[in-house]
Amino acid sequence: MIRIVLDTNVVVSALLQPLDPSAQIFLSAVSGSIQMCVSGNIYAEYEEVLSTSATERPDDVIQSVLQSIREKAIWVRPTEIVRACSDPDDDVFLECAQAAHANYLVTGNLKHFPSVWAGAQIVMPRWLLDTLMAE
Repeated sequence: MIRIVLDTNVVVSALLQPLDPSAQIFLSAVSGSIQMCVSGNIYAEYEEVLSTSATERPDDVIQSVLQSIREKAIWVRPTEIVRACSDPDDDVFLECAQAAHANYLVTGNLKHFPSVWAGAQIVMPRWLLDTLMAE
């Protein structure tokens, strides 16, 4: 099964734009069609960012999304510290992808990441959705 790590911007986009490729990927992950992988640091970031007013969603919706992630994601504990992103805050996503042996790290911000990390391709949501639909 395909394993993915979702950058926070993908989860936020999924909430704000329910027909967006990000939303379709997120729904595939929580339905079990693909495996979403998270670490404690990533989940904490999701929780922090989704709880701000920027998502413009009611608390019950945010809590439901976070609960889906808690219950459906594969939890990993990275064992190596990575320093490879232009934005150091994004290194936690590479750490998770490496620990999870993820196939893809999905982000709306490719410029902050290398193109590949520990076997995981760094891709945009539309690219991954097109790839999944082609299979």
